[in-house]
Amino acid sequence: MVMRPLWSLLLWEVTGAQVLSKVGGSVLLVAARPPGFQVREAIWRSLWPSEELLATFFRGSLETLYHSRFLGRAQLHSNLSLELGPLESGDSGNFSVLMVDTRGQPWTQTLQLKVYDAVPRPVVQVFIAVERDAQPSKTCQVFLSCWAPNISEITYSWRRETTMDFGMEPHSLFTDGQVLSISLGPGDRDVAYSCIVSNPVSWDLATVTPWDSCHHEAAPGKASYKDVLLVVVPVSLLLMLVTLFSAWHWCPCSGKKKKDVHADRVGPETENPLVQDLP
Repeated sequence: MVMRPLWSLLLWEVTGAQVLSKVGGSVLLVAARPPGFQVREAIWRSLWPSEELLATFFRGSLETLYHSRFLGRAQLHSNLSLELGPLESGDSGNFSVLMVDTRGQPWTQTLQLKVYDAVPRPVVQVFIAVERDAQPSKTCQVFLSCWAPNISEITYSWRRETTMDFGMEPHSLFTDGQVLSISLGPGDRDVAYSCIVSNPVSWDLATVTPWDSCHHEAAPGKASYKDVLLVVVPVSLLLMLVTLFSAWHWCPCSGKKKKDVHADRVGPETENPLVQDLP
C-alpha cells in the first residue's frame, strides 16, 4: 500500500469557489489545476439543481453537444474552462469538472454559480411633512422613499450630490435605508440627493432635488389649507355671534312669562285660607 502525504490528497478536490454573474451576461468557469498536471480527459457536469453532462474533453477532442438546459449556451475552451451564456435567472447552481492526467490521477473542482438579475433604475418619491403651525417655517422636512421593483438581495444607500462629505445620521434612515428623512433650508434649493440600489453584480441610481417639492403655495385652481381657513373661521365666528345674540334676546322674555304664569297659579291658593265660614 502506497501512502500519500496529506497535502497531496487535498489537491485532488477543490470546492467552495463562488462565481457571480447577472442575467443576460456570460460567465467563465475556470478549470484550475495544479502545476505539471497534464490533462488527458475532462468532464464538466451540472450538479444542482439537476445533474447533467455539459462538456467533455477526450483524446484531444472538445464536445458540448449534450442534452441539458445549457445546450447551445455552453462553450468549452482549449484551456478546458467552460463558458456559459447568455445566462438565465434559473442557471444558478453547482458545477464540477473532473480531470484525469496522463498517469490516471484524478482532479476534481467544484464551483458555485450565482446568477443575479440586473438592478433596474430605482423610483424615488418625495413626501413633505405638513406644518401644523400657523407661522411660516424656513425649513422643510422631507422624506425620500426609494424603491426598486422585482428585485431581491439588494441594498439601498443615499448620496448628497453637492457635498463630498455627507455623513448620514443613523436616525435619518428607515426601513433598511429605503427611506431618508432630511431637513432642508433656503440654502438647499439646488441640493440633489441620489438613491443608489445595488447587488453583487450591478447597480443603478436615481437623483431628485427635494426643494422643488417644498412649496407652500397652492397650485393654480386649487385651494390650500390656508384659503380654507380664511373662509371657515369667519363663518364659524358669525354663526356663534348669532347664536349668542338670540339666547340673550329671548331668555328674559321667556322668564317673565313664566313668572307671570306662576303668580297667577299661586294667587288663588294663598287667598283661600283667609275666607272661612263663621259659626
